[in-house]
Amino acid sequence: MARDARLSRKTKETQIEIQLDLDGTGKADIFTGIAFFDHMLTAFCVHGFFDLKILAKGDLAVDLHHTVEDTGLVLGQVLFNALGDKKGIQRFGSNCVPMDEALSCVTIDLSNRPYLVYNFPDNLRSGTAFDAFLAKEFFQAFCTEGRFNLHINAHYGTNEHHMLESVFKAMGRSLHQATRIDDKIPGTLSSKGSL
Repeated sequence: MARDARLSRKTKETQIEIQLDLDGTGKADIFTGIAFFDHMLTAFCVHGFFDLKILAKGDLAVDLHHTVEDTGLVLGQVLFNALGDKKGIQRFGSNCVPMDEALSCVTIDLSNRPYLVYNFPDNLRSGTAFDAFLAKEFFQAFCTEGRFNLHINAHYGTNEHHMLESVFKAMGRSLHQATRIDDKIPGTLSSKGSL
């Protein structure tokens, strides 16, 4: 059973094309026009073993927000479509990943109940264009359109780059775990009988 999907979305602000294979090898072909964002999404793919293609064109001269948020929206929709009826998936995933002095933990429930908890130190700001505030907008859009519960806890670190990278890697590992098929789960993993 193929667990992949693709989607295009065009607005006056952005044009986003995304293709995702949940059962890939970690191959990333990503261009958003925001080099650091591409780096983070590549880390997400490599550590989640997802094959992901993203081509995003946005009004970067205005700011990065539209491109980052819309990429999250489309990626969430693509993930939701690739998961299909969610039968047999483990549903939950949780991983902590260090990156030098930083440690972040990400926990996911593919529950059809979108919610974001985002704990990131307020006193750590690099002053770069792509920062923890912008990353939060991406994750909010991603979990809302992907219809999953997402808890991100960046526990500590002194370098915002390292902290964000540990978050994206932990996100990849957690989502990989949650999307794996388990033969012991004949339908959906829910006491209600559906997600």
